[in-house]
Amino acid sequence: MNKKKYFYPVFNAKRQKTFFVWCFLLLTLPLVTIGQTANSVPNPPSPKIGLVLSGGGAKGLAHIGVLKVIDSLGIKIDYIGGTSMGAIIGGLYASGYNAKQLDSIFTTLDADALIQDYVPRGSKSFFEKRNDELYAITLPFKKLKLETPNALSKGMYNYNLLSKLTFHVRHLRDFNRLPIPFFCMATDIETGEEIILNKGILAQAMVASGSIPSLFNPIEIEGRMLVDGGVKNNYPVENLKAMGADIIIGVDVQDGLKKKDELKGVSTILLQISNFGTLEKMPEKIKKTDIYIKPNITGFTVLSFDEGKTIIKNGENAAIKELYRLINLKDDVYQKPNLRVKSDTIAITNINFNVTKNYTRSYLLGKLKIKPKSKVAYKNLIDGIQNLNSTQNFSAIKYAFENNNLNIDLKENNVNTFLKFGIRYDDFLKSAALINFTQKKIVSKNDLLSLDIILGDNFRYDLNYLIDNGFYWSFGINSSFITFNRNVSTELSTSLFNNINLKTINLDYSSFNNQAFIQTLFSKRFTIGGGIEWQHLKIKTDNLANDIGKLEDSDYLSFFGSVTHDSFNKKYFPTKGWYLKGNFKTYVFSTDYTNSFDKFSIGKMDVGIVTSPIKKWSVLMQAETGFKIGRSTTPFFDFILGGTTVREVNNFRPFYGYNYLTILGNSFIKASTTIDYEFYKKNHFNLSYNAANVGSFIFDATKKWIDKPSFTGFALGYGLDSIVGPIELKYSWSPESKNSYFWVNVGFIF
Repeated sequence: MNKKKYFYPVFNAKRQKTFFVWCFLLLTLPLVTIGQTANSVPNPPSPKIGLVLSGGGAKGLAHIGVLKVIDSLGIKIDYIGGTSMGAIIGGLYASGYNAKQLDSIFTTLDADALIQDYVPRGSKSFFEKRNDELYAITLPFKKLKLETPNALSKGMYNYNLLSKLTFHVRHLRDFNRLPIPFFCMATDIETGEEIILNKGILAQAMVASGSIPSLFNPIEIEGRMLVDGGVKNNYPVENLKAMGADIIIGVDVQDGLKKKDELKGVSTILLQISNFGTLEKMPEKIKKTDIYIKPNITGFTVLSFDEGKTIIKNGENAAIKELYRLINLKDDVYQKPNLRVKSDTIAITNINFNVTKNYTRSYLLGKLKIKPKSKVAYKNLIDGIQNLNSTQNFSAIKYAFENNNLNIDLKENNVNTFLKFGIRYDDFLKSAALINFTQKKIVSKNDLLSLDIILGDNFRYDLNYLIDNGFYWSFGINSSFITFNRNVSTELSTSLFNNINLKTINLDYSSFNNQAFIQTLFSKRFTIGGGIEWQHLKIKTDNLANDIGKLEDSDYLSFFGSVTHDSFNKKYFPTKGWYLKGNFKTYVFSTDYTNSFDKFSIGKMDVGIVTSPIKKWSVLMQAETGFKIGRSTTPFFDFILGGTTVREVNNFRPFYGYNYLTILGNSFIKASTTIDYEFYKKNHFNLSYNAANVGSFIFDATKKWIDKPSFTGFALGYGLDSIVGPIELKYSWSPESKNSYFWVNVGFIF
């Protein structure tokens, strides 16, 4: 049988190696080929998504609602362009905030402060507080001609707010280097050109883009005076495409043109005029927008910030209607994070001011209350800028950081003359009309002269001159005259009327005071000072014969020292803050009409704190004390309590439950509490209680001051915080005397 022969290849070592190489190549060749094929056709890059946000004032809050939907879908925005409110929302979003954070920021915004350029009361000096707390009308003059302002607001509140919110990107000057590249639009008010802002200080650019003409001052940037970008380009979709956006989401909160019966108010008419050009271009702009979102802004205006929650919700609803298109842009792995700011503490090496003609560096640093080579909280910086703004000496203030240097650019106000007016009625000094003349820069760079002339039932004047040197000692003089006529009870004032057998007498009272003083800041919050005072005091009555009808007609020379602090957010109807007033005065000489003068001293302290434990409710707690040192029998500088609050005259103090000038003693201690409820905007109900011990040297060893109060009283009141000052109605009652009184106060206290 023939056996079939098979061929078995025999490999030597060399052939075996070659065989395995070919096998490896044959096995891997398909994989290499596949890989080469895949690499030869790369994956296309993801399309770049741009977001354009139009202007519209408060209506622009709808942008936040749209952004909330965008964030919820995980859509990554690559470029942002905006105008006006769209610039503000877009700029903050580009800097790192997500929509949820923006919602929190803008729904807690103080709308009144935004529009009125609110300056906190604590940022104001004595003279600046007087502007808001004495005068109902202020008229600026330049070379004897009435000067009208460029706008209702300088926009400092907006700038401070946005500077704080963009603190984390304060060193960036190229907006393309923000977490999301960004630009915004402004309008050159001189040439009418549209200006693209993509470099510089982010906060300044956003404020310029949103400077609505007549409402906010123009903003100067690199020599150009810029206003709201919506004047020329309120929907910059073309500029966004030029940045490289492939897909554009657009949010439009512009109004259509209004009918003639809807054109009411200056802001509405100005907005209608500015809308003519921009709305004409919108059909073409919409064609260039891939996803066009139009929130419902019917019934809202550019100033409807107090309706922010509703506007934001309308933005959400409008975005949800486009959800089927937006969801195609979803990125499954992207989620915009919360912006975390590690610290708001600033290390300041140097503070640089531009050269000012009329104000010294020490004055500027004194107002800023910040010194070089220090660390401060951002809040302290804002407070300092507000201090500078509150002087009304600067028409524009800009500031920025270069490394650790704070650079402040000031534009001096060329208006230095003012006429101011006020009205007042109370049951003590009766009706009065106030005319004030204020002049700045009379003798020195930092000086101010203010003269109040008060006409009415009782003539008065108040002259103040101050050279303000900030951190250094300031110098001032004050001259004032006050006179009044009033029936006064003699029952509780035995030390003053001990030889008079009448229950009431009619007093003519006049006080002529002249002071020279120095003052400075201590610990950046307390004003301390001291000086010399000459006073002529005259008191007489027609109820008695001429020889005894003149009770006092003497000159007094005294030296005094004082310390004050006041952080109340409002003088009238405050809701937070505290104050302290301390004064010590030593009388060293008198012409001594009554032949009873011996050297003596008067010390007094007044402290109060107010808190708001529940919204619209506030509780004010106050404590006062005063005492006399020395055994002089002169009673004319003793403490006299009674009535409601009026201008402070010598040592007259208010006390509910008793009439004016009723309780007299050379020492006293008093405590009071007021609970106030703002039941409607600027309308208040309040309930007060006060208690006091008053007498002769009550702080001596007998410890009369800690006895049960000898005098107590209650007051129930209504108050209206009006533009001419508070309007108050008070009903007062005392359980000891069983007497009740009704008082009416109208206007600021002067």
